Amino acid sequence: MNIYDVSEKAGVSIATVSRVINGNSKVSEKTKQKVLRVMEELGYTPNVFARGLGLNTMKTIGIMCADSSDPFLANAVYYLERELRKNGYDSFLCCTGYELKNKQNYLKLLLSKRIDALVIVGSYFLEANTKDNTYIMEAADEVPIMLMNGNLNKPNIYCTLCDDHQAVYDATSLLLNQGKKDILFLYTSKSYSSIQKLNGFKAALMDKLHTLKEENIHICPATIEGTRDLLLHLSMNGLKFNAVIAAEDILGVGAIKYAKLKGLSIPEDLSIIGYNNSLLATCCEPELTSVDNHVETLSITTVNTLMRVLNNQKAPNKTTISNDLVERYTTNF
Repeated sequence: MNIYDVSEKAGVSIATVSRVINGNSKVSEKTKQKVLRVMEELGYTPNVFARGLGLNTMKTIGIMCADSSDPFLANAVYYLERELRKNGYDSFLCCTGYELKNKQNYLKLLLSKRIDALVIVGSYFLEANTKDNTYIMEAADEVPIMLMNGNLNKPNIYCTLCDDHQAVYDATSLLLNQGKKDILFLYTSKSYSSIQKLNGFKAALMDKLHTLKEENIHICPATIEGTRDLLLHLSMNGLKFNAVIAAEDILGVGAIKYAKLKGLSIPEDLSIIGYNNSLLATCCEPELTSVDNHVETLSITTVNTLMRVLNNQKAPNKTTISNDLVERYTTNF
């Protein structure tokens, strides 16, 4: 059954059926009830796309994330969908992976679904080459873009992010003030967020020690075993370090595994700080000190900003949220 069948059986125009579906007040109550009765008799359920055509809104938001198995991204998607439902919006989720071409294709797919806006979760979508971000900026000509944990300065792009630079600067400073001067910084990619964290680490070292050892900065696999093995390799090749700052909790847990294998005392011989304050931080032994980037607050703020945009209200183009260090047993400040 379709809208044409309803129109024919009810003896009204297709436009009248459409007005009834979309709640248009110009239809008389008598006609409305007749159309609704026919819809019920025929078992006709209005297509959300057809309804969207009448209302000029699909009440649907697109969400893109790189990898739903990532704890931070998975939590962000959960909170985003929860908040969107509270505001009467459905969502389409696309997990794009990390290849630029796939990101571009998925964005085109979501736009073809006539979404009302797009939420891009995570800084993996911001490429080092500005030209590679053109597809996001062009999409902003069609729908509002909410960029969560990243920053692009262009009209109709609204950014919500944590102050990763300051968080790592403060964490590094705490370790330096304890006399931990041989600090490793571990990260997994050159995403926008990772670069902010790296720059915070470098700034603290330059401010406190006036020197920087590039051999203490390493990109490593985003796995516990990969991090453990990298640290074993560095140690076997003579690199001395008494603290680790990890850009993600999974790397911090890998550092704990390394310390266990080496028989090191935590935090006396090796202090470790992770990032994201995820479930991983409390599932290891000892529990991991970690920077809490408040993913729930980030998500709620993103949706609140989006609702203001969709309601034609004034909204900030950039909102920055501060982080907190949650101390557990891998440090002793």
